[in-house]
Amino acid sequence: MSGKYEKYILTDLVVPDDVAARMDEYNQRATRILWLEDFVIKGAPSIITSWYWKATDEEGTPSHTHDFDEVVGFFGSDTDNPGDLCGEVEFWLEDEKYILNKSCMIYCPAGLHHCPLRVVRVDKPIFFLAVSLTNKYVKDNIVRGVGKDEG
Repeated sequence: MSGKYEKYILTDLVVPDDVAARMDEYNQRATRILWLEDFVIKGAPSIITSWYWKATDEEGTPSHTHDFDEVVGFFGSDTDNPGDLCGEVEFWLEDEKYILNKSCMIYCPAGLHHCPLRVVRVDKPIFFLAVSLTNKYVKDNIVRGVGKDEG
């Protein structure tokens, strides 16, 4: 592939150095697909994708806020029933716990505490998507949880 706009097509996983140091633990339960951010393509928003294929024994990302909006998505992989999450995810918004068992997107406005998240059950792989309306993903005000930060 070559062309004038080839630089805008991302096909290889590149992760920040601080995340790369923790990838062995993450790879025990999920596979990071692609990570788009300003450090990969100048000016790009933060978009992170993964496949979860194993439940987590503990919390993943602890509760935190951002000064930007974020959309978090979980999608099942059953092509005959795309609304089925193919598992169960526990996700917190402020002090409310939600048990997710349908494919969904969660809008987290700037300043809203969200997470921890825990993948409770995986029957078939679950696709994870995080879109942050910023060009560098940064967590602020981590307040709850003791789990591993997934980046």
